[in-house]
Amino acid sequence: MTPFDLTGTVVTADALHTQREHAKWLVEAKKPHYRLVAKGNQPTLHTALKSLPWKEVTARRYDREAGHGRRATRSVRTLTVTSLGLDFPHVVQAAKILRHRTDLKTGKVTRQTVHAITDMTAREASPQLIGRLSRSQWGIEAVHHVRDTTFAEDASKVRTGHGPENMATLRNFAVNTLRDTGHRSIAAGPREVSYTPFTRPLDLPLTSIATRSPGL
Repeated sequence: MTPFDLTGTVVTADALHTQREHAKWLVEAKKPHYRLVAKGNQPTLHTALKSLPWKEVTARRYDREAGHGRRATRSVRTLTVTSLGLDFPHVVQAAKILRHRTDLKTGKVTRQTVHAITDMTAREASPQLIGRLSRSQWGIEAVHHVRDTTFAEDASKVRTGHGPENMATLRNFAVNTLRDTGHRSIAAGPREVSYTPFTRPLDLPLTSIATRSPGL
């Protein structure tokens, strides 16, 4: 992030980056806002967030949607915490996000509760905006989840120089190519391709591949 001007933007991150030093550097050096998730890696903060008076909160937002064979309901509650002694740099609001998902085929219901923090005021970040920022972050995490579960990205030993970025680019290329050729399951796609290794694995014109990768 060092070379980029982040003034006035909102940086979202998962729990791994919910660190005091990260928050201070972002707000004080780069001047963006932040929306960070708190989980077990910050036990004191996480416990403090769970114990906030959420039942008394009136700032709420409910969203419902259906698609991909499931029905989802999201509830977002936000609370100003500047006078509640929450110990984290520049924190102004906390959010409690509840997600209920129902598999329309099996009827199975899954529930998840996420706690988040931000340096934005209630005027700057409504429950609706916090919910939208959270959904955008989940979209990023979903991409990484596919790369990790199918291509074991987290276990990769390529960790120096531009190696990790190059490998992530190749994995993204593989995922997008599989989707373009009709594979709905990225996990099953490589298995199907491996059944006929003596033929061209992906029957795509070279011009298509060259358009995606200008270096070829």
